[in-house]
Amino acid sequence: MTETNRDPIRVLIVDDHQMIRHGLAMTLTTEHDIEVVGEASDGLEAVEMADRLLPDVVLMDVRMPRRSGIEATRGIKSSVPSTRIIMLTVSDEEEDLFEAIKAGATGYLLKDVQLDEVPDAVRGVHEGQSLINPAMAAKLINEFASMSRKEAERPPQLPVPRLTEREMEVLRLVAKGMNNREIAKQLFISENTVKNHVRNILDKLQLHSRMEAVVYAVRERMLEIT
Repeated sequence: MTETNRDPIRVLIVDDHQMIRHGLAMTLTTEHDIEVVGEASDGLEAVEMADRLLPDVVLMDVRMPRRSGIEATRGIKSSVPSTRIIMLTVSDEEEDLFEAIKAGATGYLLKDVQLDEVPDAVRGVHEGQSLINPAMAAKLINEFASMSRKEAERPPQLPVPRLTEREMEVLRLVAKGMNNREIAKQLFISENTVKNHVRNILDKLQLHSRMEAVVYAVRERMLEIT
């Protein structure tokens, strides 16, 4: 393993509660491959700090003063599109979840998550995985289906990039909330092969996360979710 030779994952923590920020920072700073580069107490500060610090991953509270986490996510993805954003929330309200994913978030963590699970969540999204549990994925699929029906009459704006048959299979399973291991088992291929397919999908669609790819594919009617 050559993990120690890699640059550490740069993390920005955003929450209006100092105790939560402190707990997350204490947990992450014990990891040799993760560096906490800053802490912000509201969405406005988060966008400014992300612009200056260029973090790899942001842990973002959903509800904050001055500028919400969802608004801040839109701002950060506009100025630093390569940054992965994990939303922190006390609930999995359907509207918040879908708005966060549309804004560019890579996943969700409920605030009652065990702190020792956070480093692996940061590593996962940094590697391009989505952080959506099956219950949340089901809610997203309902929203995708509704969006697909609403936009059925809208013609595609630009020629849609062509994905291979295998890439489409992988994308359909991503839309069901499956992780790389589950997709590999379903398709009888290796996890590395799944990662390669996901990377190719994102490259072709010029997107940065799996869930963005699903939203795009539904909007452009590449996927039909009923």
